[in-house]
Order: sequence, then structure tokens, then C-alpha cells
Amino acid sequence: MSKFDHLKKMTTIVADTGEIDEIKKYKPTDATTNPSLILKAAEIEEYKPLIEDAVKYGKAKGGNNSLELIITKVFVNFGVEILKIVPGRVSTEVDARLSFDVDGSIKKAHQYIQLYKDAGIEKERVLIKLASTWEGVQAARQLEKEGIHCNMTLMFNLAQAIACAEANATLISPFVGRILDWYKKAEGKEGYPPDEDPGVLSVTTIFNYYKKFGHKTQIMGASFRNMDEIIELAGCDLLTIAPKLLKELSDAEGAVPRKLCSDKAKGMNLEKIDVDEKAFRWMVNDDAMATEKLAEGIRNFAKDTVKLEKMIQLLM
Repeated sequence: MSKFDHLKKMTTIVADTGEIDEIKKYKPTDATTNPSLILKAAEIEEYKPLIEDAVKYGKAKGGNNSLELIITKVFVNFGVEILKIVPGRVSTEVDARLSFDVDGSIKKAHQYIQLYKDAGIEKERVLIKLASTWEGVQAARQLEKEGIHCNMTLMFNLAQAIACAEANATLISPFVGRILDWYKKAEGKEGYPPDEDPGVLSVTTIFNYYKKFGHKTQIMGASFRNMDEIIELAGCDLLTIAPKLLKELSDAEGAVPRKLCSDKAKGMNLEKIDVDEKAFRWMVNDDAMATEKLAEGIRNFAKDTVKLEKMIQLLM
């Protein structure tokens, strides 16, 4: 058996791509998208009809906000196509420029859910992706009360994870590879042994904390740089993996031992941490990596949304 097949026995595998052909190839349970992945997919000729449909829709119904509606519809169009392939859910990301806007994030989430509903997709199959800022957490708290499920992204820090769990977010996506990137640069290292990888250690800490204190929020490791990071998190609730690494796992043979275990976590001697707004802001601020990577991630997703807007304007 391949490592991919072994991994699937203990962890839900999610495709980290907006490219529909790649999703067909690996048959994951769920799929995640973000502005960068949608921008990449939008440049592929075979997906042009999804863009053209969104332009037509936005121009007809968007009024003065036609560009914003077109972009929103582009994200939904890709999500609808992905849901024709995966049996589970798709994650669709709120505009990163709304990362500090509670009301704006909630409004965008409602818009996504309505567009999915218009396409015959019920809200249970959609995860709204929100940045794990304090404002993103508050938006998730309200949306979850309404039965709209949230995937908290740009996650780098235990305080973010605890706040999201206390808001009853459905899912969090800690960014393993981006944490590794920061530490390699900060410490001048070329790499780390898999079990000492800072990104792996971060997700392991969050996993053990959640299972120890009975949080229902699921953990989905994301943003992997190599296969070793993925193998080291075998047993995590979910792992979202890019096509390149899905191929490596499929081509590699051998057993994959479980590394994360709920029962073991429940027996650990861990201290419960209360995270209100003051504690959240301080704990994130006190973590240079989390502060820098959160800000950088928001900026980069926003940049790619702007690039997508410019591409769309050429078609309008």
C-alpha cells in the first residue's frame, strides 16, 4: 500500500487546490481554496467558462458593485464544480481585506451561502474561510450560531486556536509550512528533523490541547512544504495537501504510523488557558512568528484578490 492509502485510514485527506482535474485524480474527501489558488486556476484555459459565467452574472445583477459580485461568484463557481467531485465539503475564503471587519465578513459569508444555495448546494457542504484575527473569530462565533460552518485560516499560534475553539468554529487550518519558513529564516537553518519541525510541533500542541479539554473544533494541518511534515501529523483530524505532495504520497510505499492520538492527549498534564480579547492580542503580539506570518498572509491573499480583479476587468 502507498503512504497515501495508509494515511487515509486515520486522517481525512483534503485537496489544497482550485484545479478541478487535480481533485479528480486523487479523490479526496474535501477540498480547500483560497484567493491564490483561485487566481492560479483562473489562468487555466479550461476553466474560462467559470469566469465568463461570473462576469455575466455580476454585470447583470451587481449594479455599482458588479466587480465585487463577479469575484464572489467566481469563488462560488469553482466551489460548485469541486463539489461535483468531492463527497464532502469545499472551503471558500472571505476577501482578506475583510480580515478586521466583523460585519463585512458576516455579510460576505451570507452572500456565499446564498449563491451556493441558488446553485443547489446546501450550507452543510460549505466551509466559510476566515482569517484567524480577533475580528475573524467574532464573525465565526456569529456564523456558527446561524448554522454556517467556518474554517479558520492563517493560523500560527495557540491563542488563535483556543479563541477559535471557544467560538465553536467547525475547523481550524494551522499553517505548518509557513511556520517552518519563518523559523528557517530566523534561525538560519536549512531544515529540521521531522519531529522537531516547528510547524509540526505547533499543530501537535494544538491537537493535544483540543483533545485534552474536549474541544469539538477539528484541526486540519495545512500549507505543507514536504512529505515528512505530513507523515509526522498522521492521526490529525484532517490534512489539506497540495497535488504535488499528494502525488509523492501516492508514489511512496510503506506503512505510516499514527503520531497524533486523542486518547494519549487526554492523559496529558496541560494547563487550561482562558483567551479573551486582551489575552489574544497579547499572545499573538508576543509571538513574532505569528504576528509576522498572519500579517503577511493577509497581505498576500489580498494582493492575489486584486490581481484576480484586474484579470476580470479585462473581460468586462
